[in-house]
Amino acid sequence: MLDSVRVRLTLWYTGLLALFLVLLSLITYFIFWNSTLRRTDNDLDELSEAFLTTVQAEMLDNHGPDAAKLAVQEAIVEHRFRDHVFAVFDPGGGMLTSSQDLPNETSPPHLFSSASFRKLQEAAESPDHHLGNVEGGRSGYRGVARKFLLKGQLYTLVILQSLHPQNEMLEEVRATFAWVIPIAIILASLGGYFLARKSLAPVVAMSSQAGRIGAENLHERLPIQNAKDELGRLAASFNELLERVDQSFERQRRFMSDASHELRTPAAILRGESEVALSRTERPAEEYRESLAVLHAEAQRLTQIVEDLFTLTRADAGQYPLSPKEFYLDELVADCTHAARTLASAKQITLTCEVPEELPIRGDEALLRRMILNLLDNAIKYTPVGGRVVVSCERAGNEYALNVTDSGPGIPEDLHKRVFERFFRADKARTRAENDGGGAGLGLSIARWIAEAHHGRLLLQRSDSSGSTFTALLPAEVQVASAAAPLTH
Repeated sequence: MLDSVRVRLTLWYTGLLALFLVLLSLITYFIFWNSTLRRTDNDLDELSEAFLTTVQAEMLDNHGPDAAKLAVQEAIVEHRFRDHVFAVFDPGGGMLTSSQDLPNETSPPHLFSSASFRKLQEAAESPDHHLGNVEGGRSGYRGVARKFLLKGQLYTLVILQSLHPQNEMLEEVRATFAWVIPIAIILASLGGYFLARKSLAPVVAMSSQAGRIGAENLHERLPIQNAKDELGRLAASFNELLERVDQSFERQRRFMSDASHELRTPAAILRGESEVALSRTERPAEEYRESLAVLHAEAQRLTQIVEDLFTLTRADAGQYPLSPKEFYLDELVADCTHAARTLASAKQITLTCEVPEELPIRGDEALLRRMILNLLDNAIKYTPVGGRVVVSCERAGNEYALNVTDSGPGIPEDLHKRVFERFFRADKARTRAENDGGGAGLGLSIARWIAEAHHGRLLLQRSDSSGSTFTALLPAEVQVASAAAPLTH
């Protein structure tokens, strides 16, 4: 049962509420008890003042040796209240008179002989009046003791007020708390469970919906009831995750489809040529040589595709090791341009290198060489016979801008964003024929990953009917890690 978040929230809420109610009840009870006690003390003070005023007034009408006693008795009769006890002691400490001397008195007969009463009487020796509790009766008494002057002699006045009414009222308060607090806790628990269940209902719905989403229905999304609250933001974040997973699955499916297609073509050529070579027992040596040349070319193409796929796989996993070192970028560009002149000469393409001297850089020379050769190979492939390819490099602030410009037919503008996708080919105009050793469309993807591994970028700067320009922006001070970061798509 405690595995449920709703139950745990309800228990926490109920426990905290119960603790709060108990503390509130204790504080309220203490305040009420203290207020009742102070009100009782104030009543005793006021009653003692009124009693002494009456005694002084009665002394004016009484004369003789018993005048003080008669005046006190008349004051007791005048101020006699239910649950109140009066006692007056003479200067010697003996009892002068008390309310027990009056008829119909219900106070305990041994009240004045109790130790607590004697303690209160003796406390009256202090200059001011004294308040204290006296045992006796059903709930005890609250009393006040004070000295007063009568005909030049000090008498002691003690007034007691029964605490039974106050205790009955406090008992009612305790009884009220005793049944109100449990009922409040039960109602609050039910309400808390209902609120927790209602609040977590979207989470349950999202959990059920997420459990139904698989590879075959990644297009489905979680419902969002309120996009501004926490659950709405959680659902939106989960939907964004599903979107990224869906895109990854789509790229993976497209990658597998394109890879299968690219691998199937050279495999079919290898199989066809080998079957033709084996179908006849006697063939001229020249035909065998031609068949072997075709097999060799297709094997090279197949090897290149597999190596490119392996490179991209390791790049995706962030496991491609880098070997950074310091070298000159201008020398590397010149070497790559020289190596590509053979491909350019085969199509009568003019290959020009416009690179200034002294461009120091730190990076993986082998990977940067591969990036430049991929860009040159791409430019030469799509440049018509007799065209021109220009390689230039310059420093722009803290970056090197390496530009490779061809004079090919260009790429449609709506396909510019897809040019770095794996196996992407814009159209037939920029796709080599299969008999020309057609590429797999992985060169630009690898080139972009190499640029990003060196904290740079590879951009399609321009592409129109006059040709295309690819620009690799590399930091002049490259800080590369021992392993390249995963390839972004």
